[in-house]
Amino acid sequence: MPDPLRILIFGAHPDDCDLRCGGMAMKWRALGHHVKFISMTNGNTGHHEMGGGPLARRRYQETQCAARIADIEYEVFDIHNGALEPNLFYRGMTIVAIREYRPDLVICHRANDYHPDHRAVGVLVQDSIFGCTVPNVMPLTPELQRSPALGYTWDSFTDPTPYVPTVAIDTDDVIERKVDMIHCHESQMYEWNLRFSDPVPVEERHEWLRERLLARYANIADDARDCLVKWYGEERGNAVRTAETVMMSQYGAVPNEDRLRELFPFFP
Repeated sequence: MPDPLRILIFGAHPDDCDLRCGGMAMKWRALGHHVKFISMTNGNTGHHEMGGGPLARRRYQETQCAARIADIEYEVFDIHNGALEPNLFYRGMTIVAIREYRPDLVICHRANDYHPDHRAVGVLVQDSIFGCTVPNVMPLTPELQRSPALGYTWDSFTDPTPYVPTVAIDTDDVIERKVDMIHCHESQMYEWNLRFSDPVPVEERHEWLRERLLARYANIADDARDCLVKWYGEERGNAVRTAETVMMSQYGAVPNEDRLRELFPFFP
């Protein structure tokens, strides 16, 4: 029996990992693999009525609510929202986080994105993937013997290059739990994201969110239909309603198809 996989997912803010990888995280955990999310900022500016320490604490509690639903570990770096930069100090933090977890696969944002925090995560993680193997970089934390594989979460940006999924994962069997997970982020889903709209009554929030998330992940499934057919076969691939995707990077260990099936043990 092979050792359980160790999956480490970096997001910029305390809901990014959930939105992009919550479903596959649950599927890995159901198979006995280890999953950790890291939000690289504390989210302390992501609201129109509250901020600073109170908002950071609130958003941390939201991550822990989500973590309990998905049965994962969820860490939040105490870096101000909007202040993440691809500098040497934050690169060192990222290298240490990767070395301490010793992942088989790391997933993060791409470095081309509308949000500076998202871009910073992409640069920091891809730079750290190499630094993890260099003994005299952050020498108090033992180096890795080889780089983990690196993948990128879904995005719709085409400048300078479009996102092309390497794998697409059927999330139909976990989508309801994923809605529950994202529902934990009340400060974002029902307040910050609706600051210019009419509020949703509390008793209607969950169903309102469910409808929007089902549409969002149905669009991702449609965009990745060819990739779903490749991995699941024509009949099932065309039947998938909701999906998440990962685009593999050249900067980490580049897996062949057999290794991809080991890293993503969801396919027939």
